[in-house]
Amino acid sequence: MYRDKTVAVVVPAYNEEVLIRTVIETMPEFVDKIIVVNDKSTDNTATVVREYVSRDPDRVVLVDLEENQGVGGAIAEGYKFARDNQIDCTAVMAGDAQMDPGDLPKLLDPVIENRADYTKGNRLFYGDAWHMIPKVRYLGNSGLSLLTKIASGYWHVADSQTGYTVASLKVLQTLDLDKIYKRYGMPNDMLVKLNVYDFRVKDVHIKPVYNIGEKSGIRIRKVLFTIPLLLFRLFMYRMVQKYVIRNTHPLVFFYLLGGFMLLVDIPLGLRLVYRWALNASVTVENISAVLFCAFMGFQSILFAMLFDMEANKDLQGK
Repeated sequence: MYRDKTVAVVVPAYNEEVLIRTVIETMPEFVDKIIVVNDKSTDNTATVVREYVSRDPDRVVLVDLEENQGVGGAIAEGYKFARDNQIDCTAVMAGDAQMDPGDLPKLLDPVIENRADYTKGNRLFYGDAWHMIPKVRYLGNSGLSLLTKIASGYWHVADSQTGYTVASLKVLQTLDLDKIYKRYGMPNDMLVKLNVYDFRVKDVHIKPVYNIGEKSGIRIRKVLFTIPLLLFRLFMYRMVQKYVIRNTHPLVFFYLLGGFMLLVDIPLGLRLVYRWALNASVTVENISAVLFCAFMGFQSILFAMLFDMEANKDLQGK
């Protein structure tokens, strides 16, 4: 236990026979349950974990999935175990030892002290993170984090893609764990659904860990397209659920107006460029229409963002 609260750590693992030992052996002693979810590994991950289960069956739990579900699906299965066993605080640590167990108390404290319902690690602001994290990952995370701010309404969360998190029992009891996104967009999906239910989320600075023999399963080209599309769908879901169904807010109309004006501006802009390229006459009215639609579109969207920030300011954990 940690500060009189039960603690579980969900460890999603796919082909982690090399590093899963490090994860289990370096787990802090106060962790009551280490829930390793074997996501249909094709190596000896399950065999390695069973060795630890045989040594400490009360603490180490192996959840063997019959089908590969992806990292999000594996985490959801671990969450279900923690929820059903009434664990007070449930963390997630990857099976590739890329999360420093020394940071776990910092993530647990805000939840235990009821200053947050969900804490999320932030690797981007730790020390010299720019040189510690591979450049492509740093820039990719920063870009996706910006889009996730807009989609989720948690404008203070800076590292949306990290999986090092802690959730309260209330969070796990409230969310439909069967509907959590099963692949690499799971952290983004979680934030959106947490916002719909008005849960407080706190950003916690953690140490980035790289170059320890881990092998990333992320395919940059695939994520480059799938995650932004997912974020757009999640943004639309949040707008409808939070600002139409649960409560009416004018920011929805500002987003709609802004989106409409920018869509109208596209053909107007293309027509202007086409006429200019053909050395045809371009009237002041043509230019004014393009500038007016662009100005109104961006201004409306910026107003909507400001309204969204104000509506969610109390959801920033302390």
